This record gives sequence, structure tokens and C-alpha cells, in this order.
Amino acid sequence: MISCEKAAAQDKLIHTITDHMRSCQTTLTTYGPGDNVYMTETGKFNRLKVTRKLDAGAYLDGEELGEIFLPRSYMPEDCRTGDIIDVFIFFDSEDHLIATTQRPYAVVGDFAFLKVVAVNPVGAFLDWGLPKDLLAPFREQKQRMEEGKSYIVFIYLDDRSRRIVASSKLDKFLDKQPVEFQEGQSVELLIYDRTDLGYKSIINNSRRGILYKNEVFQPLKNGQRITGFIKKVRDDGKIDLCLQKPGYENIDDVSQKILDKLRAQGGFIPATDKSSPEIIYGLFGVSKKTYKKATGALYKKRLITIEDNGISLIKK
Repeated sequence: MISCEKAAAQDKLIHTITDHMRSCQTTLTTYGPGDNVYMTETGKFNRLKVTRKLDAGAYLDGEELGEIFLPRSYMPEDCRTGDIIDVFIFFDSEDHLIATTQRPYAVVGDFAFLKVVAVNPVGAFLDWGLPKDLLAPFREQKQRMEEGKSYIVFIYLDDRSRRIVASSKLDKFLDKQPVEFQEGQSVELLIYDRTDLGYKSIINNSRRGILYKNEVFQPLKNGQRITGFIKKVRDDGKIDLCLQKPGYENIDDVSQKILDKLRAQGGFIPATDKSSPEIIYGLFGVSKKTYKKATGALYKKRLITIEDNGISLIKK
């Protein structure tokens, strides 16, 4: 459960904001997630202009959203009327938009790996880097979340509650439109599940792909972000991934890495085509298949010799 001290602090902040809204006779237009917002985006970072300052904070020009309150505790020290500042916009418990200069771990539209800090009859509350925790309603939990554990979630604006919320039901938020990736393209991956085939990954915060376990030679865990490559886009739209760039361009890169390591280690490395994939990956950060292709290319160029117990650099 959320601590009494934390809840009291949040309530005090909310009441302070509300009192100033009313006392200054400010008309705030409250917009829901489904409303048409031209410039300022709720649940994301925005560059907004300071229109006026009060003892309790400042008001920002939220364009069609109206004025948005920025509490004093989040104001830059040298904040002045007319300044343009970067703020994150979200709804408070009374459906008023407020701003903060604090940076959450993720924003609306992001997939993120977040830890549950409390559970109550409404749902689970996730730490996303702001004082007010992020709610994952029970209806949006793929499996019942437990306090202290971390989960991959998607952050979005809920039409019913008018709140920024999280969901661990990832499938409905992943893009299912025709794939535009090119084979060999570098992409950012978020590991979100392990199966008998390998590691399910979210590609560039939008699509699903898989890293086959027989091609992965380093430890991976849920929530880990890592750079990968598009290995193949199948006819059914499914995407195969890899951690080393496919093709001859990568072989040249690996060949150079092998030569550099040979020079650094006196011209000999105790690694052969019979070495384990784990040893090969530990030395060069590539698969055994890629290593064999690279050493084969170096051998054909007469830059190395391949011996029973390793490879040697040919001295010229």
C-alpha cells in the first residue's frame, strides 16, 4: 500500500494547486484523452511558455489545453515569465492538468520495465520516476501483479478514467501493420519474454520479433534493452532478429576485430572452430558461425594460420 506520509503529501499538493486555481479565477479547460489536442500532449514532454508566476508556482501556456499549473517545487530556480521550459504534462486526481520538470522513466506510447511498489483494490502501482505512482488496473494485467516484482507494460491514456495508466497486455498495443524493416537494419530491442524458441523482443518500441536462443551467446533478461539487427522478415510478417549484423559487411568488421586482438595478444589466440560458442562470444562478441566465416576470410587473405590449438598472425 502507498504510505500515509506519501498520500498526505500528494493530497496537500493537490489542494494547494486547486486553491490557487480558484483564487486566481483562472479558467482551466479540462481535456480527456480522446479530445483533439493540437500542440500540447498529455503524458509527454512539451516545451511551454511561462505566462505568469505565483508564490505556489507558475502557469504555462498549454495552447488549446488552456493554462497549466507548474508547482513551485518543480520550477527551475531562475524561471521567469516568458521563459520556455520543458515539462511533462499529466492529470492530477481532480482531472486538472499539471506540469512537472521531473522526468519519468517512460511516457505515453512507451513500453517500459517498471517495478510494482504497492497493490490495492484498484490495481497495482508502478514506480515510473514521479511522486505519483502509475496505476496498472487489474483489468489491464495479463497476470496478477505482485508488489516488489517488475513487469513490461505499455503506458497509455485511458478513455474511461481520464488517467495515464499502464497495461501488461502487450499484444493489443503492438503494431500489426505491414513491416517496413530492411534485413540487416539496426534496431533497438526490449526483451520481454523467454520461450523454448528464444527471446521475444519489442522492436523500436512498436513491433514484436524473436531472438533464437541457439544464436544468443550472452545472458539476456526481461526488461533488458539492447541493440540488435533485423535478420529476416518472413512472408507472414513475423520478424527474426539477431545480435550481430548479418552479411559480409559484418564479416569484415569481425575480421578486423580478430586481427586487432591477435596483435594485442602477441600474435596468437587459443580459439579454434572446435571452441565452444560461449568462448567465441566471450572473446569476440559474435556467434561461432560468424567467427568461422571471419577466420576463413583472413586465412584466404594469408593474414593468419589456423592451427590445432588456435590461430596465429602471419608476420610480414
